[in-house]
Amino acid sequence: MGARILLAGGGTGGHLMPALNLAAALREARPDVELMLVGAERGIEARVLPEAGVPFRLLPMQPLSRRRPLDNWRLLSTAPAVVAGLARIFRELDPQVVVGTGGYASGPAVLHGIFAGRLTALQEQNAIPGLVTRRLAPRVDRVFLGYPEAADHLQAGARTRVLAWGNPVAARRPNGMQNGAGGFRWPEGRVVAVIGGSQGARGLNDQLAADLAAARRWPDGTTLVWVTGPDHLTSVREAVEATPWAERILTVAWIDDLGARLSGIDLAIARSGAMFCSELAVAGVPAVFVPFPAAAGNHQVHNAAALEAAGAAVMLEERSMKTGDLWEEVLALLAEEERLLQMAEAMASRGRPDAAGRIAGELLDLAADRSNEDGARRTLDDSAVRTDV
Repeated sequence: MGARILLAGGGTGGHLMPALNLAAALREARPDVELMLVGAERGIEARVLPEAGVPFRLLPMQPLSRRRPLDNWRLLSTAPAVVAGLARIFRELDPQVVVGTGGYASGPAVLHGIFAGRLTALQEQNAIPGLVTRRLAPRVDRVFLGYPEAADHLQAGARTRVLAWGNPVAARRPNGMQNGAGGFRWPEGRVVAVIGGSQGARGLNDQLAADLAAARRWPDGTTLVWVTGPDHLTSVREAVEATPWAERILTVAWIDDLGARLSGIDLAIARSGAMFCSELAVAGVPAVFVPFPAAAGNHQVHNAAALEAAGAAVMLEERSMKTGDLWEEVLALLAEEERLLQMAEAMASRGRPDAAGRIAGELLDLAADRSNEDGARRTLDDSAVRTDV
């Protein structure tokens, strides 16, 4: 029998994309692998998975509310439907391995796999592990870390192997294809890109707009590509037109296949979600990080701090920035070519372009081990039956 693997994760893109990237790597390694993705009805996966080309099921899973504990009654009210749904999924796929990629959509599936006696694994993207990883790490077979620093914050079980192989980013384009025909083309010369995520980042956009309105200098030969997010394109364009630098700024709502195109830029101004940090590292692009201040568990601050400590980035916290601070930091970095080169090298040293393939290989090995164990058990059972006869 072939490999059968259940991937569970979502709620946000930062937890869903690792699952999709692992699914792609698993299919590349073993085209006959049987996969299923499990997510939450209320998560981003409800919009993304129907177009992803991977079998999936959505269940009424709910996030844990830490700020408003009374809202957690929804966890209890939906629990019977979630348990019943997982039982159906396990009967349908009969997975050998269950993998959680984080978020509230992953915990119930991995826990179900533990109770069902399946091999289980977690993929943790952040420098400080999330709640699901911290709680379930002692009981799973593998924990794959995006940041090696996360190991210091885990209590692994006796049988748990912790592997710091990096985050499973999407496959990169071949060299020279980042400006390929039919896609977005980066401008000539030096490029600074502002990237707040697929939905944009209002706080980051507002800060930079204020800085540019007050700015008196612009770096020679440099274009600013401002990826605004779809909802913020109009407001950012209006703000850009009010600055003296409008001709040197290109605004776009989003760039398809952005992670695979990052090698076309010289410096990023960005939020510090774990997966995007990993994509920057694979591309070797240094960054000025402005972490999202409301990220769960303050994950973005910890991610940015780890890369800053490695010499790959600079972190500025949104709450403490004054007008001009962000743009002055960018100008200072662009004026120090040697420092920028050193940061790029440090960022590249953290890149793990083979992470998805390595993790997929380990999962397939686990599935094979489980299949062999099941086969041996069936042989013993058959032998016992024949002996009894």
